[in-house]
Order: sequence, then structure tokens, then C-alpha cells
Amino acid sequence: MSSYLFANARIVDGTTPEPGEPVSVLVEDGVIREVSASLKAGSAEVIDLKGRTLMPGLIDCHVHVVASLANLGENARLPDSLAAPRAAIIMRDMLARGFTTVRDVGGADVGLKHAVEEGLFPAPRLFICGKALSQSGGHADFRGQYDDTPVPTNRFRLGALGRICDGVDGIRRAAREEIKNGAEFIKIMANGGAASPTDPIHFLGFSRDELLAVVEEAQNAGTYVSAHVYTDEGIRRVVECGVHSLEHCNFISSETATLAKENGAYAVPTLVTYEKLVSEGASLGFPAESVAKADYVRSGGMKSLETMRNAGLAMAYGTDLLGNMHRHQSEEFVIRGRVLPAQEVIASATSVAARLLRMEGKLGTIAADAFADLIVVDGNPLEELSLLTGQGKHMPVIMQAGRFVKRVALD
Repeated sequence: MSSYLFANARIVDGTTPEPGEPVSVLVEDGVIREVSASLKAGSAEVIDLKGRTLMPGLIDCHVHVVASLANLGENARLPDSLAAPRAAIIMRDMLARGFTTVRDVGGADVGLKHAVEEGLFPAPRLFICGKALSQSGGHADFRGQYDDTPVPTNRFRLGALGRICDGVDGIRRAAREEIKNGAEFIKIMANGGAASPTDPIHFLGFSRDELLAVVEEAQNAGTYVSAHVYTDEGIRRVVECGVHSLEHCNFISSETATLAKENGAYAVPTLVTYEKLVSEGASLGFPAESVAKADYVRSGGMKSLETMRNAGLAMAYGTDLLGNMHRHQSEEFVIRGRVLPAQEVIASATSVAARLLRMEGKLGTIAADAFADLIVVDGNPLEELSLLTGQGKHMPVIMQAGRFVKRVALD
């Protein structure tokens, strides 16, 4: 594999409020070998950034790469032969925006992960939970009130974001099967949701016994549980039961945010999806009642950022977009920047996200021994977060594992 020396690079990684002084970064064999102001190129190809910003590859901790349709009930009925190539295109476009790693929180399976690892198509590094777990009538149950079709127990279609399980024995078995099938963490639906037809937002998913059981199964496998939660009551009960990753959190109170912080949990807000579901969802097939639920959830989003920041609760970057709305993935930066300092917003997609993925030191940083996932940005994102939007148009260089995904000549 070729070696490269990025010279005169100003690093922005979310650890400081200003770009670093110019340094050189040596990349060899897919990893960063050294970062120093006085590196010699040797046999490495020199890429003079001339003071441009160099960032770690971005990380999105809440995606659904198989969600090519906004109507998730219809998406679950797609044949795998159609869902898979659509997912490949969705991931290709994520990588082109500078997202070199994503965490799929419902849908993607180990076959898709292996396809990415084999380099069958350009895509971010993919971390998966397999199918999200939902109780009957919960957020992954898309049967309407008049539909009494038996729920499947195996051979789930790729386009299905979740699977249904009930009771302590049922949730244990489902968690064990997902882990056996390659899941790197477990996702549960612990509140009602916008996309599903029979569960208002305030509904609580699973009993406490079921929650304790799934957390134990994850811990037995050396991993953690992620939970879809909106309401303060829903968040508090999953934190008390040991859930580690809290998705959405739109109506969290300061007391619950403090409890989550004390328990070492992470939050993954996903504000951009509510804005886009309300403005574009109906035209993309999102049911009217679901649009109304998304609008309700949107109302608490911005306040939740302030609440969690004041409590010191770590927040990773997430988007949760569906269908044609995936193109708005980078706009979460700008939305969060209305409330949070740019440094913290960038950290959410670099170092904080890497810690949640348990990849600290390998992802989300520019340091020796880290993976060479790098993006070059024209301008300073600490001053203008919108430089991270625009489908990568401000990123002349994107590198993943030491290979160029995009390389435009630098003036």
C-alpha cells in the first residue's frame, strides 16, 4: 500500500476551539504512523495542504442504511435483491459526505457488513446491531390495527429494521440470535415512535424484567444495549436497567440527564430527521399520522441539547434519516450548532462517537496508530459548520484506511 505525507495540515478534531498549528501527518499501510511538525517525507508522496483543515473521518452513530423508503412498513417488504443495492448506494453517498464510519441501529445484517469489509462497493465502516428488538405493537411492528398476520420468527428481510419479541424468554432468545448472527450491540425499542402505526410516543416498550434480561444478554456477550427513547420516563427506566446508548432523548429532564451521565451512558440526538420528516415526509410516502408524531417530537429537540450539555451527558452524532432524506445527513451539524459550540458538535462526530463505538484511539482522531480515515476541508469548520454540508463539495480529499475515496487537485 502507498504511503503519504500530508504536509502543512491544520488539524480540527473537536478537542480544541481553534485549528492546530500546521503539522505533517504520515500515513502508511492504512494507518497514521506519526503526527509531527518536523516529519521527513522519505519515500512517501507529499500532499501539501497549504494550511487547509485536516479532520478525522466523520462518524454517524444513528443510521439505517437499508431504509431506502420513508415508509418503513413498505421498506420491510422489499425483496433483499432490491434492498441490498439500494443500501450500497446510500452508503456510497454517506462516504462521499465524509462519513467514513457509521453505526447502523436497525436493519443492516452481517452479510452487508462483510460486503463492505470485502470492498465490494465504496462505503463507510459499518457497525451493526442486526434487527432492532420490539415488543408486539411497538416501534418495529408495522402491522396496523386490522392486521393480525403472525409475526415472523426467522428469515427476516433485509429491508426490515426490526423484529418482534415478547416476554423475558423471547427477548433473551432474540438478543442471542442477533449476537450469533453478527450483531456488535443490541438495539431495543423502548418508547413509541413516529414511523410505526399503533404506538403513540408515550408508550413504554418492554417490561422492566425484559429490559434487565436484554441488558444481561448484551453484557454476557461483552457488549451493550442501545434504546430508542423519547420521553423522560422512558429514558429513566432504561438507564436504571443498564442501557448504555440512548437514541433521540427529545424530552429528557435535567435530573434524568444527570442520572444517565452518572451511569456512563451516551446520548445520540437525531434532530435533522424530525425537521425533514415534517417538511418532506408526506411527499415521500410517510403516513400523515406519522408526520404528526414527528412534529410533536421535534418540539423538544433543541431544548434537549441544552439539557444534556448542562448535565455533562456525552452526545454522539446521529441522524436517523430515511428514504430520499438521507441527503440531509450533514445538516445535523448546523442544527446542533444553533445551540452548542462548534467544537462540541465536531467532537460528537469524532472522539465522542469513537468512544461510543469502543474504538477510541482508532477512529475519530488524528494520532499515531489510528486508522487513516481523513478528510480535507477548504476552510475552518470551527467557524462555519456548514462547510461540512453540501454533499462533500468543500472536501477535496477523503481518505479511508489509507486509500483515497476522493482526491481533487489542491491549488
